[in-house]
Amino acid sequence: MRPFEFLLVLVNLFTFLSLSGILPAGRFVSGIPVLAGLLVAGVQALVEGPRWQMAPAAVLSALFLPVWIVKYAASVRLTAETFRLPWLVVLPVALVLVVSVVLPLSLPVFQFPTPGGPYAVGTVTYHWVDTKRSEFFTPDPDDRREIMVQVWYPAAGDVGGRDAPYVEEGRLLGPIARLLGLPEFFLSHLKYITTNAIPFASVADEQPQYPVLIFSHGRGGFRQHNTRQVEELVSHGYVVAAIDHPYAASGVLFPDGRTAVFDPRMFDPTSPGHPRIYDLALPYLTQDILFTLDQLAVVNENDPYGILTGRLDMSRTAAFGSSLGGVLAAEACRLDARLQACLAMDVFMTPDVAGQGLRQPVMWITRDAETMQQEGWKQFDIEETQTTIRAAFEHTQADAYLVLAPGMYHTDFSDARFLSPLTAWLGLTGPVDDDLKDAVFLDLPLAFFDRHLKGQPVEVLDHLTEEYPGLIIERRSSGGWFLSSEAEGVNSPQGADR
Repeated sequence: MRPFEFLLVLVNLFTFLSLSGILPAGRFVSGIPVLAGLLVAGVQALVEGPRWQMAPAAVLSALFLPVWIVKYAASVRLTAETFRLPWLVVLPVALVLVVSVVLPLSLPVFQFPTPGGPYAVGTVTYHWVDTKRSEFFTPDPDDRREIMVQVWYPAAGDVGGRDAPYVEEGRLLGPIARLLGLPEFFLSHLKYITTNAIPFASVADEQPQYPVLIFSHGRGGFRQHNTRQVEELVSHGYVVAAIDHPYAASGVLFPDGRTAVFDPRMFDPTSPGHPRIYDLALPYLTQDILFTLDQLAVVNENDPYGILTGRLDMSRTAAFGSSLGGVLAAEACRLDARLQACLAMDVFMTPDVAGQGLRQPVMWITRDAETMQQEGWKQFDIEETQTTIRAAFEHTQADAYLVLAPGMYHTDFSDARFLSPLTAWLGLTGPVDDDLKDAVFLDLPLAFFDRHLKGQPVEVLDHLTEEYPGLIIERRSSGGWFLSSEAEGVNSPQGADR
């Protein structure tokens, strides 16, 4: 809880104990916490900002006033010592008090862990219009494709300024909440969460240029939903550009105030004889990545903010993403050799990628079929994910890594576990410890990009089994098979890493 939220709950507790008679107090003394609660509730809303999780606490602080007035009036005729609130009043109030504590603790305004690399993190956001492409998701032929792209970059360590918010507007996440069967306001409190990034900070001078990674979010997601992963990569010397894909994202806010809300057709099931709009949209959304790559080259020539000019190493670029974003990243790498590495997390591959593989080094991270069944995935989706990734892995001629993380769920490839301490208990995230999740979500991607984009040795990639015994990992080099897992049925040459 934030400081004033904690104080409000504490004052409400003291007020309840006083008014219920559990904590003896005279009629005047018992009025002090009542008035204090009203004051703290007002200050909390003004200073920290109101959020729906604090509504029970705020309402309770207001209801205590008439309760105290009734008790005060009764104590004039009787005594404060003899008057007690009836249990029919005390029990509901106690229940509301419990709810007022549980709600903000269950859905906190959390803090992102500090990234582990040597660099601070800066960020800027761009609005780009692709005048060559009509908007796929709207009927107006004059609509042009426009995207929002947030760029995180290594910043000077002594940079000052206010931390960037996690999301600009909580209301943009309403479609995600609806897809989960929750009220639109359910995730609105995320606008109060801050990150480790400083807007418009100066670029770190340790390197003249930094390699560039392009991140693509999942279906119905948003560009910031892998902020923990992005900040970790940036702190180790990468520039990361995250795309908001309008109409495939939960909600995209443009600088003029317009919003592009998630198109529900992206979740429509296949109709007999008609392909899903999801499948039709994949090639179009892939172009968002290639367009971003072009625009970053322009920024490197002349950044309108005057920050990133000449600081992007466009000779070392890669794409990565989770869910839908993983499909798009792989497709973009298949189409454009400028992208020199690919990371695809927990998603099927398109027929072209599955049939041809990729020319770049690639890492796939997903789960075993049993874990996917445990999470509740449909059998078709499980088979599609497992078989297409396997096919792409076998057809890729560059260095390739196939990582299966038993016990990790789809949401573990995002920031979801930070949203609530109850996610694992509720079965929303996988039943494995945070150390393993960090290894999969942070350590392996960093090691992969360090080797295949920066050219660093990264010995851990040669001894994956020893370093990550909880994972099933296969590695295929451009010169042959190398098995580094417990997987069966794969022929490895003599001397393979086991």
